[in-house]
Amino acid sequence: MNEPVTLSLEHRQALQQGQPVAVTEVATQMECVVLRADVYEQIRKLLPDFDPREAYAAIDEVMEEDWSDPRMGEYDNYESRKK
Repeated sequence: MNEPVTLSLEHRQALQQGQPVAVTEVATQMECVVLRADVYEQIRKLLPDFDPREAYAAIDEVMEEDWSDPRMGEYDNYESRKK
């Protein structure tokens, strides 16, 4: 999955300086960031392996009071009340 890509001079210069390069994939309009492999590895080492689903229980616990507030019921029908 390591396909060669041609970068502009500006992109190459930014990458040589260790800067990220923002790109948009044409077919899907997906926005991406290109980093030098060594910069990516440095960042990856700083971030723990984390699956966001592991935080769901903690989020539920923290937000329970707000989600249980009777006034939040107004938001359940927001779309039907919109004019």
